[in-house]
Amino acid sequence: MLAKEKEIQNYIEAISTEKKEHFMQLRSVILKSLPSGFSEEMSYGMVGFVVPHSIYPSGYHCNPKLPLPFMSIAAQKNSINLYHMGIYANPSLQEWFQNEYPKHCKAKLDMGKSCIRFKKLDQIPYLLIGELCSKMSASEWISTYEKAYKN
Repeated sequence: MLAKEKEIQNYIEAISTEKKEHFMQLRSVILKSLPSGFSEEMSYGMVGFVVPHSIYPSGYHCNPKLPLPFMSIAAQKNSINLYHMGIYANPSLQEWFQNEYPKHCKAKLDMGKSCIRFKKLDQIPYLLIGELCSKMSASEWISTYEKAYKN
C-alpha cells in the first residue's frame, strides 16, 4: 500500500507502471515550478511539498510537529490526485484555476475542496499545473494559511 511508504523513492517505485510516468512528470513540473521556500517530503502518506519548520516554526495547526503542508500528489487506484491547500484557502486562486482548466484540458474538471483528480492520465494539464504552482510563494501561503486557519 503506497500510503505506508516512508521514503519518496519507495513510494514512486510502488506506483503501477501505467501511472508512474505520469506521476513522475507531474512531480517534475511541480519541483520546477514551485517558488523557493517549499521542500519535498512524504506527508500524510503522499509526496508532499511543505513549508519546513526552518521557515515556519509553528508548523501545522492540526499537529505542530508537522511542517505546514501546501501541496501533495498521490497515485490512487483510479487516478493521480493533486492536493493544493492554496486553492482551498484562496477563492480567487480557485476561480482562476477553474476558468483556466478548460483551456488546457478536454476532460471535465474533477475537483473537491483541495483535491484535483486526474482519471485520464494522458490529459493531465502539466503546463497549467506548473502555472498554478508558481502563483503562490511560501510567504504568501503562510499569510493565506494564517488568515484562513489560525484564530
